[in-house]
Amino acid sequence: MSKKSIQNWWAKNPMTYGETHGQTIYTDSSHSLGTKEFFNRVDQEFYSWNQPLHDQKPFDRLFPYKSYKNKEVLEIGCGLGTMLMNWAQNGAQCTGVDLNPTSIEQTKKRFKTHKLKGNIKLEDANHLPFKDNQFDYVYSWGVLHHSPNLDVSIKELFRVLKPGGGFGIMLYNRESLYQWYMTDYVEGFLHQEGKFLTPLELSSRYGDGHKEEGNPHTWPITKKEGLDLVSPFSNNVRVRVLGTDLDCVLRFMLPGIIDKTPKSIVKALARRWGWSLWFSGTKKD
Repeated sequence: MSKKSIQNWWAKNPMTYGETHGQTIYTDSSHSLGTKEFFNRVDQEFYSWNQPLHDQKPFDRLFPYKSYKNKEVLEIGCGLGTMLMNWAQNGAQCTGVDLNPTSIEQTKKRFKTHKLKGNIKLEDANHLPFKDNQFDYVYSWGVLHHSPNLDVSIKELFRVLKPGGGFGIMLYNRESLYQWYMTDYVEGFLHQEGKFLTPLELSSRYGDGHKEEGNPHTWPITKKEGLDLVSPFSNNVRVRVLGTDLDCVLRFMLPGIIDKTPKSIVKALARRWGWSLWFSGTKKD
């Protein structure tokens, strides 16, 4: 799959978190791309999808904002800028890159709207235009599994990170209930798509944008594969399974039953078979 086709698909279908992937229509409203109201609605939806990761601030159960105030922070795959905005509002010196020109345009508009400073650039994660050991913290959220050269992107991430600097990488989990049930079982087996699609094609077609039959490249990884990629660069890498998708998946699997299931059981399932893997730690000195 060519990098250009991936870039073009995401430019036409940015991650708006709307009712339809790439569109700006929501259950309660619709907005014009790039307006303050649009950004607020994107954030509202994105935050609601990840409620367990918030405490006093959005995503502060993942991100050590205080430790990197006035430090250089890079987001690889900034999307529409929600996460990068939070880092900027918490005092970081922010740089955001994305392969998607729509994302760059919208993130620049977001930062201007909120009167924030940031260096937002159209770049390829396989070839970052930064010096070795430049950033104090580097992260990527749900992006690099859309790259056909994941190993190269991981190496680039660590190349530009300072020794002792922190990192966070979220990648989709191939050993999740979403993958096993929604993709492999429902689409691959029940709908017979597995007869004419390879595992990669199946995952791509029914990953992000599944209602529109997916994007050009999505390949979730296993926990072991992720550790094999990250561990050469870090002595203290940690992995968390994030399962904010489980409520939706279980309603498909067990309609009428899941709402009566104790939350403790759902949380236990989420910690084992959630859709997202979060790798974090610091770069070797």
